[in-house]
Amino acid sequence: MFVAMAVLMLTPLLTAGTVQAQTPAAAAKPLKVVVLGDSLSAGYGLPAGAAFPARLQIALRAKGIAADIDNAGVSGDTSSGGLGRLDWSVPDGTDAVIVELGANDALRGIDPDVTRKALSEIIQRLQARHISVLLCGMLAPPNYGADYAARFNAIYPDLAKQFGVPFYPFFLDGVAADASLNQADGMHPTAAGVDRIVERILPAVEAFLGNIKTARE
Repeated sequence: MFVAMAVLMLTPLLTAGTVQAQTPAAAAKPLKVVVLGDSLSAGYGLPAGAAFPARLQIALRAKGIAADIDNAGVSGDTSSGGLGRLDWSVPDGTDAVIVELGANDALRGIDPDVTRKALSEIIQRLQARHISVLLCGMLAPPNYGADYAARFNAIYPDLAKQFGVPFYPFFLDGVAADASLNQADGMHPTAAGVDRIVERILPAVEAFLGNIKTARE
């Protein structure tokens, strides 16, 4: 009788202790991530749920990585355009930014020095706010010639080295020039194309976010 009563009295305490022990893990705050980009990340021609940020968030959560990813992609934006809206596109409390800009600069033949300067300032301003940056590279189309391509393509690895930020060499890796993964315009990925981008970039994003979590533990 007394044993049974003791067990009944202890049960709520044990249960409460178990819940309390599980609470910190269960309530782990997701990392706040912003994708600052153009139409490639905005999801041009696709439903919102098929855009790169949404699909990346799903892929990360399938790996057990808690991250809330905001889509700050604006179709038609250049690197200078991204810089101009940086402060309101990346709110306070953001932990990390994936920078995907430059495709429109290359398509319009903008002077690579202008692109370099804009991306450089974006990185510096984010770092000044203690926000981690993953820089996604872009490659120039061949129609502007080898000299332009060499100057443009060098921007991304140079800046990654200069500012010590992780670097994903080509955002459209595995998708560019593949008609089956692009919309009719030949430039914007289909939903399947977005999933291919996510598949390719996922290890880099996992490592990027993992380093942020480790540094803050």
